[in-house]
Order: sequence, then C-alpha cells, then structure tokens
Amino acid sequence: MTKDLLSGVALLGISGTYYTWSTYIADSTLADEVGASGLPRALAFVLAILGVILIARTLLVARAAAPAKAAPSDDDEEQASLPRGIGFLLIGAAYVLLLPFVGYILATALMIAAVALYEGAARTWVIPAAALGGGVFYWAIFVKLLGVHQPMGSIFQGLF
Repeated sequence: MTKDLLSGVALLGISGTYYTWSTYIADSTLADEVGASGLPRALAFVLAILGVILIARTLLVARAAAPAKAAPSDDDEEQASLPRGIGFLLIGAAYVLLLPFVGYILATALMIAAVALYEGAARTWVIPAAALGGGVFYWAIFVKLLGVHQPMGSIFQGLF
C-alpha cells in the first residue's frame, strides 16, 4: 500500500518536472496551434492525473481495509516483483531488437501477445486477434492520426 502511495507522489513529481521542462521547448515559425510543446504538456497532465488516481485509490483501499487488520502481507508480492519486472524488461528488449527487422505493426503485435501470455491469459484465438488488432490500432494512431512514421521492417522492405 505504501508503495502505491509513494508511486503516486513520485508520478506527481515527475509530471511537474516534465511539464516544467516542456515549457522550455521553443515553437518555430511553422508551429500550429498546439506547437512543439503541446504533446509533452498533455502527457504531463495525463501523468499527473494518473498519479492522483493512484493516490486516491490507495487511500480508499486503506480506508476500506482499516477494520480488517488481519490482511495478508505484501511479502509474497514483493518477492515476486523482481522476477516479474525482469520478465517485462526482457519482453521490452525483445521488442526493441525486433522492431527494425519486422516493423512496427508486427513487433507491437508480438509484444502484446507476449505480455498477454506472460500474464497467464488463456491460449485461445483471442490473443492473436487482440495482438494483431492492437498492432494495427497503434500504427493507425501514430502513423495516420499523429503523422509519426514508424519502421516498416527490413524483411518487408522489398515488398512495399
């Protein structure tokens, strides 16, 4: 519980620092209404909102759990968090290594499927469907909506 509370406070601090740094981004003469600092500022606000939600949730859970003093300890969770974190780190590293070769859509789909399987999701048709749909969805957001070009992948270079 205290880890969540400290994490929420840390998120608020990081978001404040990130917002402050985003104010130093200079707008060019070609800038639109949002400007170069618009997205970083929006991300700072989202991070602050998530920090507040995490703090509020922690306080509400603590309030609800106050009468039940025989709550299970966090020792099991603390011991399992390091191997679990290393697993997620390895999935992220594999994503970064695969991205230039297989491209954004396929690498993202593989990462979504790997995380779902790593978290113990049932091995049904839903995982590949959600993974492929998620890869296409994120590609559409970044490439089509935001105009941020993503790698096509060297194995697909001659095809398109």
